[in-house]
Amino acid sequence: MDFLPVFLDIRNKTCLVIGGGEVAARKVSALLHAGAHVSVVATELIETLKDAQTRAEIQYIAEPFHPKLLDNAALVIAASDDFSTNQLVSSAAQARNIPVNVVDHPALCTFIMPSIVDRSPLLIAISSSGQSPVLARLLRAQLETWIPSAYGRLAQIAGKFRHQVKAHFKHAENRRIFWEKMLQGSFTERILAGKEQAAEDYLLQSLQYEKDEPPSGEVYLVGAGPGNPDLLTFRAMRLMQQADVVIYDRLVSADILDLVRRDATRIYAGKERSHHTMEQESINQLLVRLAQEGKRVLRLKGGDPFIFGRGGEEIETLASHRIPFQVVPGITAASGVAAYAGIPLTHRDHAQSCIFVTGHLKNDTIDLDWPTLARPNQTIVIYMGLLGLPILCEQLIHHGLAADTPAAIIQQGTTPRQKIITGTLRTLPEAAEEAKLQAPTLIIVGNVVQLREKLAWFTPTENTLPTSLLPTKTQT
Repeated sequence: MDFLPVFLDIRNKTCLVIGGGEVAARKVSALLHAGAHVSVVATELIETLKDAQTRAEIQYIAEPFHPKLLDNAALVIAASDDFSTNQLVSSAAQARNIPVNVVDHPALCTFIMPSIVDRSPLLIAISSSGQSPVLARLLRAQLETWIPSAYGRLAQIAGKFRHQVKAHFKHAENRRIFWEKMLQGSFTERILAGKEQAAEDYLLQSLQYEKDEPPSGEVYLVGAGPGNPDLLTFRAMRLMQQADVVIYDRLVSADILDLVRRDATRIYAGKERSHHTMEQESINQLLVRLAQEGKRVLRLKGGDPFIFGRGGEEIETLASHRIPFQVVPGITAASGVAAYAGIPLTHRDHAQSCIFVTGHLKNDTIDLDWPTLARPNQTIVIYMGLLGLPILCEQLIHHGLAADTPAAIIQQGTTPRQKIITGTLRTLPEAAEEAKLQAPTLIIVGNVVQLREKLAWFTPTENTLPTSLLPTKTQT
């Protein structure tokens, strides 16, 4: 995050705009709209600003900028056509710790003027950190069409009853749950329909029947998918915004974790080979304890919680303690990563079945049903198999698969850091070692891998592997 988003109260405060052209006029308009006293410093004004001066909306200072003009200024915007003047404004303002914006020069700014969706008192600000103002403007235009103008009245009416609701609920979590019900239900619908009195009556009636008892807890077991936030389900997103506590695994990406409610407590429960931050039984009991304390607990797991995610064990414990829970499936790594790698898991010409297994080593061995795996016309998807890759390939060859059977290993699939190594059962272990891959990875074995050359569509933007590392076709 390049800038900290804030909203400044500049009502009745002096703000300085340097420049008298069209850009300066737009900045003056925004400042006046926020209730500021605006002084414009310029040797000449366009007609719009002259009219504002005539109406006594602005003070006009008809002289070149000098630092003394910053006395008593709460905020400064440099919008002149002269770069050296803008530099001087920026330096002088920063020397006095006055927030300064220099139009189209982010390096000289201490704050950015965002694009704004105004549904006062509801405000939505969009910024590209000065990199692409047009993009911010286009996003604002989209939001303008999605957010009804009545949302301003919604915010005002909710504010009208804020203290009454706070007095009714001593438990902050109950208060938050009540507002979530109101703002996602009939209260909001009535306001959007213009039935404001009916909305107020509905809120007061609902408040009357809400008891301020200790909140009842619940657990949300949510699959976060293979890493790309775009692959989250709508239901997952909704519950991620409701949770009071999130317990997350190592495979949950930072981009996805950023989408959890900002003030939720975060607890890391990741597991790596030979290092478990928290044993599974401890996780199970933690879910129970937090729910019994009245928390809405988000158990966030990479992929799908019921495919090598131990989700079944966790909800068994919850059920035995009569803890309410919900399960939200996620896109498992097998389908998500294979799709982004351009490798179909089934294909009528190459594979009529697909099998998922875990290649996790235990005591330096892998105990799998090798004869079942080494069948023709079948795709094998192996989770957690990076460390045991040489053994996996060796055993599949030993039990009947040809050494030149196509195979691929994908690191951090679906994300911008995706890396793909393709080869055969014979060549893949050495290629993967040379590429210095790290978990999480997914291994795919079968004739479908050879389709990748035609079907690859996703092009990551980072971490391109040099093809010289690879004995066969490789793409990242």
